[in-house]
Amino acid sequence: MPGLDNPLHLDMLRHSRARKPTLIRVAKAVKRAIFSEGIYGLDWGDVEFVEPLRFVRDRYILPYVNPNHVAVEIGPGGGRWTRYLLGFGKLYAVDYYTELIRELQKNFRRPNVEFIKNNGADFLGIPPESVHYVFSFGCFVHLDAPLIEGYLQNLRRILRPASNVVIQYSDKSKVMAQLNTGFSDNTPERMRQMVLRAGFTILEEDLTTMWHSSIIRFTQ
Repeated sequence: MPGLDNPLHLDMLRHSRARKPTLIRVAKAVKRAIFSEGIYGLDWGDVEFVEPLRFVRDRYILPYVNPNHVAVEIGPGGGRWTRYLLGFGKLYAVDYYTELIRELQKNFRRPNVEFIKNNGADFLGIPPESVHYVFSFGCFVHLDAPLIEGYLQNLRRILRPASNVVIQYSDKSKVMAQLNTGFSDNTPERMRQMVLRAGFTILEEDLTTMWHSSIIRFTQ
């Protein structure tokens, strides 16, 4: 499994920019101009058109969006999910890669959005006990246990009581995850134990919606 110094995510970004033949690029540009904002990452599934992703949005994001609340998105990439989090009063977009933060800023420079470049598992500049909601999709599937545990420990500092944390993670009990060499060696049982050891209470586990991963929702 690649570590933080491995250029996996940046390679995917550069590959996405370069790989499409002209006609495909034009067709996708028209689609994005109509339905989205030219967001990097839609090649891996546009939430507007892929049913399992719509389900994730409608169940795990939209019910929690509140203009009086503070949210954090970990590893937002190009903003595939960020567009649904803009209704929060304050949104921190946290990523390790400067190039991905710049990509995100192309579409999401707004007064309520703050972009944070972290050191791998920290939340620089986010006040203690200030966050109501945390979301991460497409990030933890690539993280090994030590980094996940680091994030979980650091989350404890910034979360308010009764907060909601929603994380998608690699599920190697599923064939599609086993075939993906970029996915970390994780399972629902391992993720469950990491969350519980960090002192959180599990509220919900979704083991069936995604074909290569699972989702866990927990609270402080």
